[in-house]
Amino acid sequence: MHALIIGSSGYVGSRLVAHLAAAGHDVTATARNLDKLARFDFPESVRPVEMDVTSAESCRSALDQVPHVDVAYYLVHSIGGDDFAERDLDSANTFAAAATGAGVARIVYLGGFVPPGEELSEHLESRADVGEALDSTPVDLVWLRAAVILGAGSTSYELIRYLAERLPIIPLPKFMTHPVAPIAVDDVLRYLTAAADPDVVPPGHYDISNGESLTYSDLIRQYSEHQHRRRWWVRLPFISAGLAAPLVSMLTPIPREMVADLVQSLRNTMDSHDHAIRDLVPDPPAGLTMLSTAIDRASTDNGFKASGVSESPDPLQLTTTDPQWAGGDAYRKANNKN
Repeated sequence: MHALIIGSSGYVGSRLVAHLAAAGHDVTATARNLDKLARFDFPESVRPVEMDVTSAESCRSALDQVPHVDVAYYLVHSIGGDDFAERDLDSANTFAAAATGAGVARIVYLGGFVPPGEELSEHLESRADVGEALDSTPVDLVWLRAAVILGAGSTSYELIRYLAERLPIIPLPKFMTHPVAPIAVDDVLRYLTAAADPDVVPPGHYDISNGESLTYSDLIRQYSEHQHRRRWWVRLPFISAGLAAPLVSMLTPIPREMVADLVQSLRNTMDSHDHAIRDLVPDPPAGLTMLSTAIDRASTDNGFKASGVSESPDPLQLTTTDPQWAGGDAYRKANNKN
């Protein structure tokens, strides 16, 4: 198939480019600035194309440069800043119109869970609005919804890592006991690949997770136990996510606005009761990747080595193109990263 990947320089997008290219698919990787793609070790078969989803002209020009698109993966999203939600919605509408005009066969969008009956955080509401915009065209849409994506370099995973590493005493507000259904990035890639095939996955929205029903505190607890770090927990039931967000954002090297928006989303329950995707896409022979296995595979304390996304033996491992702030304190110190 010919796959067009919008957001190829991102965490999931770069790994998807490498994954699809290794499987022999015809891949076009897009970025607003092609210099971003030059950093990656993508094979020569990957076609780099400049595309700015905020510009209708740029979208049309990019689509004119590529063969018929069997599937366009929409993996662009902003977080942090006063106008990120409006910018993301405008971009989704712009690309959806261009994709319709170019005859794109299918769009696959990776968004967040949409817990029913809850007031969504700005971050989750924005993700949902983007999905609705992409679904407003005649192009088939497969909307995959995920909560915490497990893997070194993933923003949500790195937030868990830094809190577990840096806080000997961990506060336990009520929202930390909310349910969450995580998924490892290798299973995300498998579902994204399957979603391209209309004979496998019909248009619609599907929750994707590893099937575990955990809480946010479970994620930190299991990471702490894996790293043999003893932690004490203090219940603070009256601390809201809104109050915790600016405090947590000061505890990690992750950009503060990004952390603040993620923490605000913790007020929502992120458990999945929709397992329809597993009826369509069989589990791998070894089963879905559970949290404990994901933490073990994502650990970077074995020689502190990172490779490119195409060279990496495991998509859960840190790569050379993941953010400078990723990898944990020991990794950053060993590699002289500020």
